Order: sequence, then structure tokens, then C-alpha cells
Amino acid sequence: MDFHVEEWTKAYIKAVTAAFGKRIWFIGLQGSQGRGEATAASDIDMVFILDAVAYEDLENYNRVLDTLPHREKVCGFISGKKEILAWDKADLFQFCNDTTPLYGSLDSLEQTIQREDVERAVKTGACNIYHGCIHNVLHEKSNDILKALYKSASFTLRAIVYLKTGIFEKTKNDLLNVLCPQDSIILKQSGLLAQTDVISQTLFAQSSDILIRWASKWIQNKQM
Repeated sequence: MDFHVEEWTKAYIKAVTAAFGKRIWFIGLQGSQGRGEATAASDIDMVFILDAVAYEDLENYNRVLDTLPHREKVCGFISGKKEILAWDKADLFQFCNDTTPLYGSLDSLEQTIQREDVERAVKTGACNIYHGCIHNVLHEKSNDILKALYKSASFTLRAIVYLKTGIFEKTKNDLLNVLCPQDSIILKQSGLLAQTDVISQTLFAQSSDILIRWASKWIQNKQM
């Protein structure tokens, strides 16, 4: 079955509106579908924010999703309005900039984000990547985890560029065009891993080493 995200999101909005009505504060699309970089394997990453969320709302939302085609692709974020308004601003930087609004607006959230929040997003992202990569090398030894860590690094790279230019580069091509050579290595290595089905031990070691060294620099705020 062919998939067209515009048609699917129209059906989604119709279904959730019928179920939740005026309680809906915001609906958006995140991830590769929202950036226009989706492949046949990409998830449908929906943001759904209600006036408040109780457990029965989650059950109702789940039933709504079960009525839609491509249910196996659907993931995303659901929250109450008060919770998202009080969310950590470092997380909201990525959340707001990587979300394509379909209903409502995140402008009130974006306006609260300051430079120090973006700086914290870079530091936190680098710390998490550093810890996760070392843990993976020693314990999990997972190619999938390595790929996921490189994907996380692309979000940190967007925050790094934003601090320098004031522009959030959504697509990987636009991001690659403005990265310094040392940072662009991370995005290029991420693309290589994403296209490699069987990762050799040598590639796993090289890629892990590159990522650990890069994250270490940004943890210490030593811009490369």
C-alpha cells in the first residue's frame, strides 16, 4: 500500500478530533516525515497535546490509532498542556524546532527558550552520547545502539549550528553545508552507518572512537 503522509495526517486529525474535540491544544509531525527525508521504513512521529492527560485518554488515543492505516509505523509524543509548558527548555529547543505544526502553535513555547537553554542542550546531548557510546562498547556491543547514538548526535549538531548562526537547519543536507569539518565528520559517519546493513568490528570500533572523541570535546566545551 502506498503511503502519503499528507493524506495520512488528514485522516489522523479527523480521527483524533472526533475522539477528543476541543480538548486538543496542539498536533504536529516530527522526525523524517516532517523534514521531508522519510524512507519506506520511517516512522510516523506524531505530537499530540491535550488540555490534560489521564490514563483513560491514553487508552482512548490507542483505540483511535488502531483504526488508522499503517498503525505499526505510528509513534511520537503525547502530553498535557501544563506539562509541556513546564518542560525543560533544553529539551523544548529540539522539540519545537523539529516539529511541523498541523493544528495549533508552539510559538508560546519557543519564545521562552533562551541561549543558555540551547547551550545546555548541547552539553546534555554530548554527555548522553559519551556515556551511551562507552557503555555500548563495553557491554551492549550493539550496532543498532551505535546508529541511534549517531542519530542523537545529529540533533546536538543542530543545536551547535544554531548557537553560531541563529538558524535551525532541519534537513541533513542543509546541516552538512554549514558544519565545520570536524563536526561534519559525525554527520557523514552517521550516513555511512545508516546505509551499512552489516557493520564490521573494525567499522564499529572506528565509529565508536570518533563519536567518543567528538562528544568529549563538546562536554569540555573545546570547540574543534
